[in-house]
Amino acid sequence: MSWTTLPIFPFIFATLLSVNGAKSRKLSPSGAATAFVVGFLIMAASVRALGISLVVFYFVGSRATKYGKKRKAQLEAGFHDAGYRTGWQVLCNTFPAFVASIVWSVRFTPDSVPWSFLAHAVNVPRGPIYTSDTWCPLSPTISDGLSRALIFATLGQFACCLGDTLASELGILSSSLPILITTLKTVPPGTNGGISVGGTLASIIGGGVVGLTQFTSLALENRVCKAEWSNLLPSLIGWGMAAGVFGSLLDSLLGATLQRTRYSIDKKRILQDASVPANDESVKVISGLNLLTNNQVNLISSMVTALVVARLA
Repeated sequence: MSWTTLPIFPFIFATLLSVNGAKSRKLSPSGAATAFVVGFLIMAASVRALGISLVVFYFVGSRATKYGKKRKAQLEAGFHDAGYRTGWQVLCNTFPAFVASIVWSVRFTPDSVPWSFLAHAVNVPRGPIYTSDTWCPLSPTISDGLSRALIFATLGQFACCLGDTLASELGILSSSLPILITTLKTVPPGTNGGISVGGTLASIIGGGVVGLTQFTSLALENRVCKAEWSNLLPSLIGWGMAAGVFGSLLDSLLGATLQRTRYSIDKKRILQDASVPANDESVKVISGLNLLTNNQVNLISSMVTALVVARLA
């Protein structure tokens, strides 16, 4: 084994991202550790578009969170400054792409490190060995479309999560009140299931950013994909935008029905899932059943979106 075949750069980039997240308080210690593992394994995939999509999602999402943090701090009790994300939150926002990247790598690059260790431990059928000069990962003919489906699953997941992040973090800045997706009645900003025109547009843009990111990376890294750019560009951007808005609206629907939103009448703030009101504090439930947390809603919506896009694209 030559040192040139080792995933040194993914290791370095994953380390830098996790350290940056911890230092800037974007990530908690568990969040930084989880981000390193997830980031390293996604970036170690031979299709660099997967790792680049993760990096774009991280930086754009973190920037949006930081931009809207002052407004959120005014509206939500228990708000974590600068999006202080735990390991569970990181996993809930990356799990479908994390799994899809591993499955793709073990199937199509089983002799590369670190996938060679897993390929020998798990009996997974091998597909055609991937090289950037022989076939495009989005080709529908490779392993009956499995490669294409797995790549589009990562697109769906990142587009869903970035779209929802932008809708949540930027939509809350709107001067008009959001409406609840189930009743179409106005609700306080920050209510789970609240939607707005600005937030919906932001989700479409976020999904389009992920689609454009994957297209640009694939066109630069893969000669076959570059030759098929006229087909890939509208497909990736179109499905990215669709995943952004679909995932955001699904997240809102789940939030409005299965996630309880509490409102402190005294403080005039939304109470987050972990917020504990004072004994004499007046609190009312705006919407939803107390069945899912925000992290669980994110996980379900991203998984469903990834599966839908993988199946239909």
